[in-house]
Amino acid sequence: MKSNSRPMAWRKSSYSNAQYSCVEVRDGVPGVVPVRDSKVPGGPQLAVGAGAWGAFVASLKSDLD
Repeated sequence: MKSNSRPMAWRKSSYSNAQYSCVEVRDGVPGVVPVRDSKVPGGPQLAVGAGAWGAFVASLKSDLD
């Protein structure tokens, strides 16, 4: 049986622009959020636990309020 799914794309914050080093994340990986450097897409990746990533993002958002 052939799968119709395609690999999930990497994404970065809409606040990012080409002049700055940014991190990219990829959704759809069970239990973790893969993170990589946008300037070195073929470099190492960090696998952050989904709960830890959610807490990190919530902390960043609360700092902006």
